[in-house]
Amino acid sequence: MDRRPGPSVRLKLALSYAGFLAVAGALLLAVVWVFLLRYVPDNSQGLLGVSPNRYLLVRTFFPAAAVAMAFLLVFGLAGGWILAGRMLAPLTRIRDAARQAGSGSLSHRIRMRGRRDEFRELSDAFDSMLGQLESHVAEQQRFAANASHELRTPLAISRALLDVAREDPGGDRDELVERLHTVNTRAIELTEALLLLGRGDRGTFTREGVDLSLLAEEAAETLLPLAEQRRITLDVTGGAAPVEGSAELLLRMVTNLVQNAVVHNLPGDGTVTVRTGTHGDTSVLRVENTGLPVPSELVPALTEPFRRGTERVRADGHAGVGLGLAIVQSIVRAHDGTLLLAPRPDGGLLVTVRLPAGPRPPGSGGNFPGPGRNLGG
Repeated sequence: MDRRPGPSVRLKLALSYAGFLAVAGALLLAVVWVFLLRYVPDNSQGLLGVSPNRYLLVRTFFPAAAVAMAFLLVFGLAGGWILAGRMLAPLTRIRDAARQAGSGSLSHRIRMRGRRDEFRELSDAFDSMLGQLESHVAEQQRFAANASHELRTPLAISRALLDVAREDPGGDRDELVERLHTVNTRAIELTEALLLLGRGDRGTFTREGVDLSLLAEEAAETLLPLAEQRRITLDVTGGAAPVEGSAELLLRMVTNLVQNAVVHNLPGDGTVTVRTGTHGDTSVLRVENTGLPVPSELVPALTEPFRRGTERVRADGHAGVGLGLAIVQSIVRAHDGTLLLAPRPDGGLLVTVRLPAGPRPPGSGGNFPGPGRNLGG
């Protein structure tokens, strides 16, 4: 924004300080006049017949007072300029850091020393903001690079298939169409996942009353064929878990968690348990599955985009796009909730989602445990 040039804050503070001293000196002179000089008789004999009189006192006092006032004004300007410079020095460092951040350098930190005051609190808040911005920008850059790579892969495969078909016109066209359909489907799924991830990050959706227990049952019904194909038992238990949010996004969150639990499971005879309920003013969703042990150092990276957890067991033919838990994290964050992933001692993963509870439906229970439904095996 273009602004007209004006006096600096340092000059304003110096003038204010000098003006304050001048006013204080004028008030002191007024006090001397009101409470001292005006009581001195203005005659040739002075007070009690002893000289000097008021005329002589005024003639002697006011020149010295004028010199003192001029000294106060100069001293106020010089002292105010120096003091203002010292007081505003931290603000200058913050300004320089802000300019560096504006030019794209987010690694710079102020790290102002000294005891806590307003400027140092501002400095600490600015350093914290820079740290968050740097982390967010790095995450976005990494995400953009990964997304470009993931989107380029199906396009490159499609081009390779078309090149092969052009060089071999007598090839099997049905097989080519099937392969192109598979690659195109994967590209569409990835694009839709990226759009959903961006929508969750923005948090632009209409909030309404939603029951996580109903969403859990709907997700389990949808994924039942997948669970039966892999001989996985789905068990939905618990009571009502009302929240305020987007039914579409929350259903996607539950579906992703259940699908992730089915896919990353034992090759056969595994289980997935979905539990819902409320604890105080929090609605809770827990998804637990069997499987091989998950390394603890791998758990924090599972919610990062395109981190598929290659050390985990997954069913053949289900490559995924690497955004399942990243989308869950985005939706949970958009609904002011928390997501906790913990490896089970016997193998598998326990995922806990906590969201602010909404209005409870009439006649609902909501505490763990509750009646369950066995949906597959």
